[in-house]
Amino acid sequence: MDDGHSQKSKTEASEFDRAMMRECLELARRALGRTTPNPLVGAVVVKDGEVVGRGFHPGAGQPHAEVFALREAGERALGATVYVSLEPCNHYGRTPPCSEALIAAGVAKVVVGMVDPDPRVSGGGIERLRSAGVEVVVGVEEEACRLLNEAFVHRILHRRPFGILKYAMTLDGKIAASTGHSNWVTGKPARHEVHLLRAACDAVIVGGGTVRHDNPRLTSHSADSHNPLRVVMSRTLNLPGISAPLGSLNPHFQGLESPVQLWDTSEAPTLVLTESGASPDLQEKLLKKGVEVVELSPLAPARVMEYLYDRQLSSVLWECGGILAARAIAEGAVQKVLAFIAPKIIGGESAPSPVGDLGLPYMTDALTLERVQWKMVGSDFSFEGYLK
Repeated sequence: MDDGHSQKSKTEASEFDRAMMRECLELARRALGRTTPNPLVGAVVVKDGEVVGRGFHPGAGQPHAEVFALREAGERALGATVYVSLEPCNHYGRTPPCSEALIAAGVAKVVVGMVDPDPRVSGGGIERLRSAGVEVVVGVEEEACRLLNEAFVHRILHRRPFGILKYAMTLDGKIAASTGHSNWVTGKPARHEVHLLRAACDAVIVGGGTVRHDNPRLTSHSADSHNPLRVVMSRTLNLPGISAPLGSLNPHFQGLESPVQLWDTSEAPTLVLTESGASPDLQEKLLKKGVEVVELSPLAPARVMEYLYDRQLSSVLWECGGILAARAIAEGAVQKVLAFIAPKIIGGESAPSPVGDLGLPYMTDALTLERVQWKMVGSDFSFEGYLK
């Protein structure tokens, strides 16, 4: 990145430029959860102060945002200004370079939200445009552009998906009662926020205990939204069978005959990760239901993130219990924490907490979140921040 150009661009950006870039970001969000391993990108073409073309990247292998925007603009792209939330590519991948499409359309100026961290692109698209006589401004609404694509950036720089740990707890730090009952810690507005978060992620991970205790659905609860890949980590496959009542494993569900929701793959895919040789009978039953089963060794959060990276995933949501959450943090599988806190007190020494033992003996050893933000969600609070 050319810091000099970036700083200069920020002083040149007008409120109109910022408004157009925010529209690019809104367009990009239309593809939330659907573009991995590609980024979310939106583009707008402006001619004589009027928007004449809009576009966003709908998914890997499909045209990029600039191409859709230029198609809509047609001949009006000649001499126009194009706003795009991420630097136009300058290499041949699954699609031709967007920099060449912009040059061929005869645009006069390109306003870029952020430089692409991908080494194949980084700075190359900008330089190609400038060498062709196109004016380029870089860094408009850059922070918002980076936030939208934080998972993509992390994947490129660290070659691992971006991990988010989400949990809901009472004011005294409990995620369930001492019986294991956890429906519901927070109110409907907070749960709706979680559904939106799932729609933006590529996968959501739980452990076997969550399956047994909660019988979760783990979807976005919306017919129009993306559903993530639902991942269950279980070393021994001590999980409810296809038609067995949950009460067979968890006394709290005694007498309830609800089928295991994760084994119904008609709404969203399910992947079970286990260790070699675990419960061949259940593996066969799950496979017949359309559930994918993969044996990993060792079955640990770091290894799972490596595997999901190889499957081209960018963002992973950890919605697991405290023991697995602690392991995910300790192994560097979590970069961001999102906690919903309800104004409730339930007490109980045996009531579970959101994060298990991290082996930190002193308060001075505590993990401190950075860039913390909080807001009210209905009657609850949400806190989010990043681990160092």
